[in-house]
Amino acid sequence: MLKTLFEVHEMARNEIIEQSKCRILSLKPEKNMPIIRLLGHLVQSYPYLMLEHASRLKELLDYFVFMHGKVATHLVAALVPLIKLSRDLRDYTILVVRKAMFRREDAVRLSATNAIFNLILADKEAKREGSFSFQDTSSQASCSQHAEIPCIMDGGLFQELRGLLQRCLHQQAEIKEVMYHGLLKLVLADPSCGGPVLDFLLPHFRCFFKEDADVQLEISRCTKSLSGNVVIEEPLDALMSCVSSILLLQPHGKADCPDSSRPYFSFSLSQENELGSDLSRESFSNAFLKIQKFLKKINLEDFMSRIQGDSLASVQEEKRKCCALILAGILEVVVNTIATRLNNATDIEKVDLEKELVGFVNLHESLEKDLCTRLSTGIKRGNLRATAPAPGMASNIEPGNNRVTQERIPYLTTSSLCQLMQTALKLCNTECSKTIAASQHHSQLSSSKPVTCLKIMAFILNHSLHHIKSYQTVAKENPLRTLIYGEIKLMGPPLLKLIFLLKSGKKLVTDEKKKEKRIKDEDRKGYLHLALLCMKELVTISLQNPHLTGLLEDLVSVSTLEYPELDDKYEEASRIDDQHIRIKQLFVVKVLKPLFSELLAQSYFHELEIISDMLLVIGEKLPRKQRNSHGAWSIHVCKSNVIKNSKAARSVVALAISLSSPPTDLIVAQDMAKELLKVTGSETSNTEEVSGSHSIINQSTSTSIISCIQKLIEAIIVDMDWAIKKLNIFTLVSQKSIHFSQNEERITGLEYENNLYSRAEAVVKVLSCFVSMNLKEPQAEHLLRLTAKFYKHVAQMSRLRIASKGCKQLVPSLAFQKLVELTCKQLTVPLYDFVAEMQREQENANSKCTANKIKRENKCIPDLIYQIEDCEKYLIQLSKVSKINLLRHAKRSTSRDFKIIDSRKIITEEDEPNHEPACHAAATAENGPPESGDNEGNESDKVLSSQSGSPLSEEESASDGENGGALPHAKRVKRDRVVLDSDDEAQS
Repeated sequence: MLKTLFEVHEMARNEIIEQSKCRILSLKPEKNMPIIRLLGHLVQSYPYLMLEHASRLKELLDYFVFMHGKVATHLVAALVPLIKLSRDLRDYTILVVRKAMFRREDAVRLSATNAIFNLILADKEAKREGSFSFQDTSSQASCSQHAEIPCIMDGGLFQELRGLLQRCLHQQAEIKEVMYHGLLKLVLADPSCGGPVLDFLLPHFRCFFKEDADVQLEISRCTKSLSGNVVIEEPLDALMSCVSSILLLQPHGKADCPDSSRPYFSFSLSQENELGSDLSRESFSNAFLKIQKFLKKINLEDFMSRIQGDSLASVQEEKRKCCALILAGILEVVVNTIATRLNNATDIEKVDLEKELVGFVNLHESLEKDLCTRLSTGIKRGNLRATAPAPGMASNIEPGNNRVTQERIPYLTTSSLCQLMQTALKLCNTECSKTIAASQHHSQLSSSKPVTCLKIMAFILNHSLHHIKSYQTVAKENPLRTLIYGEIKLMGPPLLKLIFLLKSGKKLVTDEKKKEKRIKDEDRKGYLHLALLCMKELVTISLQNPHLTGLLEDLVSVSTLEYPELDDKYEEASRIDDQHIRIKQLFVVKVLKPLFSELLAQSYFHELEIISDMLLVIGEKLPRKQRNSHGAWSIHVCKSNVIKNSKAARSVVALAISLSSPPTDLIVAQDMAKELLKVTGSETSNTEEVSGSHSIINQSTSTSIISCIQKLIEAIIVDMDWAIKKLNIFTLVSQKSIHFSQNEERITGLEYENNLYSRAEAVVKVLSCFVSMNLKEPQAEHLLRLTAKFYKHVAQMSRLRIASKGCKQLVPSLAFQKLVELTCKQLTVPLYDFVAEMQREQENANSKCTANKIKRENKCIPDLIYQIEDCEKYLIQLSKVSKINLLRHAKRSTSRDFKIIDSRKIITEEDEPNHEPACHAAATAENGPPESGDNEGNESDKVLSSQSGSPLSEEESASDGENGGALPHAKRVKRDRVVLDSDDEAQS
């Protein structure tokens, strides 16, 4: 709407810009982003209209140094299209950024660094689009700058701002990483800038690389001690990753280049016009070759000892961990380049490269202990790696005190990881062949061979998991996303092959000692878990991004699993017309279900949980027919398989209920709740070890399954809240339809209403089973909260049945009457017993550990009692106006206060005759004189609200009669809040 106003009404433009400026400067950072997005849309859609307000935008830029870092960065990014059109606005932004670079605050300098590269990239994009002449807005100063155009256009903003970028090289590590990423984006936008960028970085790189020294990498200079803490000052791994990627992006040179300038890491040297660029490129290539040779023969312990120096022991340890982190990143860069070379290498070269690869992976593994111990310390780094959870990896480290979160770009690309997976498969097959040959000749296999395969597999899977998880954190418009991630779906087929290999385990079994074999089996199981996590993340990404739908088709084509029981399902899925549905169905039938069955047979329960999650994610995307089919299969699994692992059982039960469409889902939940009642036992029945009809329900899994069903019921109750709001609309339409004879609307609302009531009935049946169980503390407390929410919704439904003034009162439908009757009989009555039992346990509990439990339950119980009373209050009102006693099946308790009164506190029998009349008078005063219809057949009951004197009570009294008696004092009513039995109950 604001965009339309900006376009159509000229008078509104000034106000929109002014209000946007004021709100950006006054609101909190998280509330500023929608306004900045609005400015971005206006700039994109109406750039020339926005140029008319350049003066206001300059005023906004004046506050750049006072803004939150994230807000300042996004503001400049939103104004980039305007900056490409106006030289005056561009120069003013440069002036603002220059001032910001000299500020003391780290976040301001970080935002300024981001803004610098936004300006440089905008300049490159303007040249590429042909927008060489910037439009001058209004100031004469901008006209005087036309003489500067040739020098700016010849060298570009990169050369103009080179001095400012040079200052970034002496800032904190996080600012340097932002600069390295920005330089890489610059080369991606304009490959001809590769030479100048390398010239710019070479002197800085030589500060940490000594060509003729014994220790060529001076990693110790990358850290410094600050206030007793060791911090990383130079992210040398990020610098090397930037340089290696720039070399990769350079044009390929001639094939007959001399050995001294041969391509390094598959990067070819190209001839440039400037000699300095050639020298920088050659210097970096030679330096990287020497670093690779140095790392091949490095003695890690001796190298790390030299780094530590002679400082205090605590400082030495911290410095060692920081340097280990940097060295691990450098090794990842080297592994990435070797994997890139494997793509085009000959068979002979591949053998040597694979040996180098295994050596660097082993070295990387040696650093894992240092990186693991670093997790529990407070080492600071500007932009630490926020990655997927992988045991013992540097990527586990969470960000430190980042003020502006930056995207962590992995060092390994998608193509490199795919190549590494292929190499791991090849090594495993080779080791398998050697194992078989050795067993045939009764010779003992060297123990180093299987370790080689397992170590490289651990490295690959850990980094693959980090790679896939970080894919969603990198913005789509980020140029590095295409460079690093590329076609991420290519990881699917080799990853699935690794899963099949790890699942079988045959190729990794050797004739070793039992202890060593057991350790390797545990490692293999852990790697299978990692591989399945990678697959789960990859499948989730493919379902969220339409352009990645080909992943499932590739996985189906790779699968070699055979499961004869699913052949009919496979043929049926192949005949589905819709391609997207067919691929999902085929993936479930041909890949996931066979994997599920094999893992279940091998008792791989943690891995089974991951497969269940994938089945659930894909099943929810399928139509009702296919989803119900998978739900029926899951129900069969629950009935026929004994699973003792609680987490796996919970995931399978969630799968069975979630993939069953309503009303089948709650029928399944009710059946399971009945079996849980038999296993957990109640006051009147003993416990069973295993359920007779559902083998998955046993003593080991009952608690987790109860929590699972309660969680699903909670989701349904939350949905009921939305449904009741929609029912309110139908109710108004229905009431008016009676008045105006609009029968079609009434029929639609009635169908919706009946569906809601039937859904609520099913919830009552499930909750009634839980109320009868012997539940433990968390489940019992959760049940109290669920029932309180449910009674609140029933009260809302009852209130909607009461016609408003001027509308005819409708008789409650049979579905609603059935719901109320079922709630009173199966839920309310046993619920009071359940609460009383909980109170008795509180009295008998003397341990201090139960104090918190009692406090929580003392909060839940009063809320539950209030919701029950509030629900019955509206039911009584509805009974009066509809002449139908809806509470005829309700059981009356002697007290409806905010606590369950102990038997020792009950009023003695001799005081009861004097107490009842007062209570009766209070009830009469609140509810008003009864109507004639209420006394016939005892169809109404007199109930006191739990909050006499509240607005609800006054509203109730007014609805009962205009001339109702005066209310008693609130304190007296609270003391005498008692519900009287009806005549029928008194006679019984």
